[in-house]
Amino acid sequence: MARMTAAEAAVHVLRKEGIDVAFGVPGAAINPFYAALRKLGGIDHVLARHVEGASHMAEGYTRTQAGNIGVCIGTSGPAGTDMITGLYSASADSIPILCITGQAPRARLHKEDFQAVDIQAIAGPVTKWAITVLEPAQVPRAFQHAFQLMRSSRPGPVLIDLPIDVQMSEIEFDPDTYDPLPVYKPAASRAQAEKAIAMLQAAERPLIVAGGGIINADASDLLVAFAELTGVPVIPTLMGWGSIPDDHPLMAGMVGLQTAHRYGNATLLESDFVMGIGNRWANRHTGSLETYTKGRTFVHVDIEPTQIGRIFGPDYGIVSDAKAALELFLEVAHEWQAEGKLKDRSAWAEACQERKRTLLRKTHFDEVPVKPQRVYEEMNKAFGRNTRYVSTIGLSQIAGAQFLHVYKPRHWINCGQAGPLGWTIPAALGVRRADPNAEIVALSGDYDFQFMVEELAAGAQFKLPWIHVLVNNAYLGLIRQAQRGFDMDYQVQLSFENVNCSAIDEYGVDHVSVVEGLGCKALRVTRPEDIGPAFEQARSLMAEYRVPVVVEIILERVTDIAMGTDLDGINEFEALAENQQDAPTSIAALV
Repeated sequence: MARMTAAEAAVHVLRKEGIDVAFGVPGAAINPFYAALRKLGGIDHVLARHVEGASHMAEGYTRTQAGNIGVCIGTSGPAGTDMITGLYSASADSIPILCITGQAPRARLHKEDFQAVDIQAIAGPVTKWAITVLEPAQVPRAFQHAFQLMRSSRPGPVLIDLPIDVQMSEIEFDPDTYDPLPVYKPAASRAQAEKAIAMLQAAERPLIVAGGGIINADASDLLVAFAELTGVPVIPTLMGWGSIPDDHPLMAGMVGLQTAHRYGNATLLESDFVMGIGNRWANRHTGSLETYTKGRTFVHVDIEPTQIGRIFGPDYGIVSDAKAALELFLEVAHEWQAEGKLKDRSAWAEACQERKRTLLRKTHFDEVPVKPQRVYEEMNKAFGRNTRYVSTIGLSQIAGAQFLHVYKPRHWINCGQAGPLGWTIPAALGVRRADPNAEIVALSGDYDFQFMVEELAAGAQFKLPWIHVLVNNAYLGLIRQAQRGFDMDYQVQLSFENVNCSAIDEYGVDHVSVVEGLGCKALRVTRPEDIGPAFEQARSLMAEYRVPVVVEIILERVTDIAMGTDLDGINEFEALAENQQDAPTSIAALV
């Protein structure tokens, strides 16, 4: 048997489990682990500027490629608490990341030692498992169990906390004979698949709601094949966006109170049957459950048993991994097709497409300052089908989902439930590290951008470039819009007169100077006709310098983006499209 420190055994396990990069910040209590990383090699490291940033880098890395697991590392105390937001974001969206923290020596855990905190208890509610490993010989098995948990059933994050003396203790461990533990995924039965297909066949106007579980299961191709075979239109959720291409004739639009299409909401309201696969009926998707469920029959397929009936009781529920379910659904549907039992859905599909062609929002505005809708029109012109978009929350993200186009799974990378400001920059770093060749475009409002702007320095240091579209209205725009209901505009203005930069009037922070000070490149745009050329210039700068390039677009101060409290009560604050010239890059105009 080989004798080594527990930290070295942990690094061997990471390598055996396929880990080749980690994101983190070293510190005294985790230095033995970093010593093992340095000694053994094989795992690259990106030095974050904030430990929360490291956790979001790990999220971005996981979300980019099927099978990826992002790893983030920090020292004891505040490093672990800083990463709680990343663990929450990952847990909420079923994203496996591994958080490794240092800890005070075992003998001092109860003595209020410097930076000693019960991170196991703190992290428990936002992880699948959180553990402070107290016996050195258990370290490799704790890591082995962590990977099995992260990959099994509903994916999610794990935190492993390592006291410094545990890391340094010598143990017996043979990495040459190590194998990962088997992964468990629940699977639908043949009888369940037959019942679900029978219920679908009984409907006149059925829909499939495709959730993020389809993307997690790497089952988008199966989803498209099933939709094409049955002729049933698909409504992707925000986390499932890209599971069917936007320009596919059976892609019926997104549904919801904010990140939704007019045609998607209208189609859902016309339906009489919904089969949800790998989704969780999020409240910003459903709105009022009375409106969402009235007159419809529901089948719900989800990998997590406790998700079935959590929001409302479906007419039929199946606990299954999305890929396993879709494989069986296809098997049954092929047999029914051969027997002539599948209904012709062409008239219903065409009605959905007619709504998709006609129920559009206007994007072509020429005003100065720029209206945000024009930004997304120009993005659609500039960025192609292979673009990976990264965004988090706010009016910028909501409008992006209403106007941008996504054609492939994992090309809309968004923290859906948690929505922490500051997520976009570090997540984009993780996406770039996972995919060195893709065109990556991040999208932020000014406040999201300011939250973790320091992580741009990591992009510059490690040559991890992307284009970052920064829409600046010097407001907490989404909160300002929400405050309309309280008849106030209070503590949401970010504008002030910057004594160092008269060029930005009263828009406050000089983002160009900040970005350049962090070693990156930045452009500022004030007129709509200059947006497209700025994107081209950003591409050139990114190629030349291999650093993130920020394109800041100065928006009008106040814009209300379409949203509401119910699917049949969305407020359309701006003009609607009356012809193709009003929405020249809508999906209807591009197909």
